[in-house]
Amino acid sequence: MNMEVVDCNHPQIQDLAASLSGRTPLLTAKNCFDWVRDQIEHSMDFRREEVVCRASDVLRVGTGLCFAKSHLLVALWRASRIPAGFCYQRLTFDGPRAPYCTHGFTAVWLDNWGWYRCDARGNSKPNIQCEFTPKRENLAYPTIHNGEMTHPDVWAEPWPDLIAAMGKLQTMSQYRRCPIDARPPAADLCVSESAAPNIE
Repeated sequence: MNMEVVDCNHPQIQDLAASLSGRTPLLTAKNCFDWVRDQIEHSMDFRREEVVCRASDVLRVGTGLCFAKSHLLVALWRASRIPAGFCYQRLTFDGPRAPYCTHGFTAVWLDNWGWYRCDARGNSKPNIQCEFTPKRENLAYPTIHNGEMTHPDVWAEPWPDLIAAMGKLQTMSQYRRCPIDARPPAADLCVSESAAPNIE
């Protein structure tokens, strides 16, 4: 696990995870999802300029892109000893054509469902209404344009190519001018689809 980015043992993440604990792992998972979705401002929607990637920095600054919010959400789940991982889409940035960008969301292991993919990017953009609904997958974006795709796998760690690209950014204005279209890592970093992983 990439402890530098998903620093689930950070004291503030541990404290927040404890405050969001529910009577069951399912309720805890939902509480964490709702908190990140609603309390962390999506950088693009709110025109924020801070560049954050590490989960504890996302919590401290209160903003992040979709995949930065995913880092915090997975850190909270893992702090609560709920297995979780990362999922990605390749989407057009604006409209039906290139440039493309990487969209990050999450997967959480629920005993009665297995892997449940969910998207906590925030509902602050028109026509997006993401909820934690384990009986029904509810992602922010459909893949409808040429070149778009939803990667079917769950990764134990954030994509290294994505983290490296984020490390080169100074402001979100740079990202708006040249969005990140990251490459997926080797398949051996994927998590099994059939059983709960040991990535708490």
